[in-house]
Amino acid sequence: MTIHLDRLDGRFAVVRLEADHGWPHWATGSRAFVSVTRTVHETSVICDERLVPPGVRAERDFVAYAVRGPLEFSAVGVLARLTAPLAAAGIPLLAISTFDTDILLLRTASADDARRAWHAGGISTPDVAGA
Repeated sequence: MTIHLDRLDGRFAVVRLEADHGWPHWATGSRAFVSVTRTVHETSVICDERLVPPGVRAERDFVAYAVRGPLEFSAVGVLARLTAPLAAAGIPLLAISTFDTDILLLRTASADDARRAWHAGGISTPDVAGA
């Protein structure tokens, strides 16, 4: 299976809210990728970093790459193929899966190194530096 990655537009933030925090309506003010995940311990939000209100705990300056899909639920090893080259290069990431695809978030400063690692591993990414 050939894996192609597409870079999503924008810069993203990963936000931590309390588990009982209400729905973060502020995060949905963009057509870009938004993810809200709740556990008994926290609510995590990934959204356009410009939408995060002042004073909210957030890690900023992430870029996001989506696997060109849709992916079949029977697909095996997609995340392993994507994460192994990054692990070997010492590049941390955050992975999110949706119904159709997988999305990887990386610090903006690591994006060029990640693309080189993916290319070396046979994974297709945008070729424009900083794209």
